[in-house]
Amino acid sequence: MRVYHVDLNEAQADPPLAALFAAAPGVAPFDRIDWLQQIAQCLAPARCFLAVAARGEDRAALALCETGGGLVSLANWYSFTARPRWTDPALLEPLLRDLAPHGALCLAPLPAAEAQAVTDAARRAGWITRRTIATRNHVLRPAGRSFAEWWATRPGQLRELVRRKGRHVSVQVVREPDPAAWDAYAAIYAQSWKPAEAYPQMLRDFAMDEAAAGRLRLGLASVDGRPVAAQLWTVEAGTAYIHKLAHLPEAAQWSPGTVLSHALFAMAFDQDQVDLIDFGTGDDGYKRDWMDEVRLRWRIEACHPRALRHWPALARLIAARSWRGEPPLVDSVAG
Repeated sequence: MRVYHVDLNEAQADPPLAALFAAAPGVAPFDRIDWLQQIAQCLAPARCFLAVAARGEDRAALALCETGGGLVSLANWYSFTARPRWTDPALLEPLLRDLAPHGALCLAPLPAAEAQAVTDAARRAGWITRRTIATRNHVLRPAGRSFAEWWATRPGQLRELVRRKGRHVSVQVVREPDPAAWDAYAAIYAQSWKPAEAYPQMLRDFAMDEAAAGRLRLGLASVDGRPVAAQLWTVEAGTAYIHKLAHLPEAAQWSPGTVLSHALFAMAFDQDQVDLIDFGTGDDGYKRDWMDEVRLRWRIEACHPRALRHWPALARLIAARSWRGEPPLVDSVAG
């Protein structure tokens, strides 16, 4: 067995490692090496890398970024998850043991299974850990239903709103690389209530790449010929991901975002026939009208006692655990 660090641009030289981060069933966009490379470009000149443990053809890997406070997940606001990848979870322990000299880790957002696996492996490797809820993830499982069957289960107020407003709103869904459509999306987002994009070029590059691969669903809603709402979806391996949505405040009376959501959900159900619709991170109230299930996404903070320079962070972590009445060397689950 060997443990090593590799530059993101060199991962393709190791076929078993490259396979973990390649587009495939069960691999989300946020797992792919191209996504991680785009984030790393945004964070330059910070060092971003894959920490890898290898035994034969098996691999376990964490995508990480170095900061002054230790190692953090290679992720940003656009990442629904930032999870380790493995073919053998037993390799997580030696991987995390090798990272001990860095002294501090913060990994998020992690799905439940990966959070538990990392927590267990980190504790065996000598880390003191604390696990808390990072965010929530709303999802919907069509479960073989048609859109009409599912839509009939939605709140009556929502269905009536779409019926009344839909006659005033026209919808277009773009699948091909289309700079004009992207410019319309960007203009709507810039004038919406949403905060400014942190990495607009990354998002555009991602959308164009997804379009070239046939995975883009860029929805635009117009009133009197003027685009007033936009949503960025992608569809991959049976999952529809809702990345971004926005509308112009002055068009709110027409509920263009709601009408656009209706059209895109219908497409996901009846045309793409997905198994899951993923509304990303955040517990926004409006998501409850559309989604049926809420999943937790976790944050793991860890400090290693042998890293003297991180003892202040370790003291804060232990104090936080003590304040919650948690034994200092036993992992706990907040919430």
